[in-house]
Amino acid sequence: MSTQQKRVALVTGGSGGIGRAVVERLSRDGFAVAVHYAGNAARAEQIAGTITGAGGAAIAVGGDVADEQAMTAAFDATEAAFGGIDVVVNTAGIMLLSPIATLGLDDLDRMHRINIRGTFVVSQLAANRVRAGGAIVNFSTSVTRTQFPTYGAYVASKAAVEAMTLVLARELRGKDITVNAVAPGPTATPLFLEGKDETAVANLAKAAPLERLGQPEDIAEAVAFLAGPARWVNGQVLFANGGLA
Repeated sequence: MSTQQKRVALVTGGSGGIGRAVVERLSRDGFAVAVHYAGNAARAEQIAGTITGAGGAAIAVGGDVADEQAMTAAFDATEAAFGGIDVVVNTAGIMLLSPIATLGLDDLDRMHRINIRGTFVVSQLAANRVRAGGAIVNFSTSVTRTQFPTYGAYVASKAAVEAMTLVLARELRGKDITVNAVAPGPTATPLFLEGKDETAVANLAKAAPLERLGQPEDIAEAVAFLAGPARWVNGQVLFANGGLA
């Protein structure tokens, strides 16, 4: 099969924990993948090189997700390499935790710029450039309904992601493009583990009925479902959290 015949996925944050697992999972499904990075070009290039070395098709593309010109260039590079885009998975985001009463507003602005504006910029480009039969997958969090303390500003940004995702699904009526969000529970990534002691991690691991943390590969399975066979799942938030209430 030539590269031009493959389905093509652009994964923002593709050099990160969940993003990398998504890239690797979609590659195993036969996708050509664009591995997006914001700051770590070497890691994205290494991931793309590993996929290419194993017989897959991958490139690295960079840019600030909240910068529409940078992301237009990333979409352009993906289309130039592979002939089009079928799936956009938007895993890029940051998580800054603090009680609402004490969160610095600069941190609020930084998080909302990346998580809200970034998702909006990428979703806007995807809405105009994903091919028929394709999928857009954004990322929320299970904390939108578990309401853990210190997550207030982060949850606010992800609630906005859920809202724009569900509206976009309705706006793309007639284009045969699904739009969904994945809402992971506690997942063993550097983003999640940073700043937590062993007791906090252990308590979170026990919170789900399956009594473990999610792994990036667990979340990638949900994305692969939405990116591939789940054509009748549209305008939904899929909670991938092991049964966390």
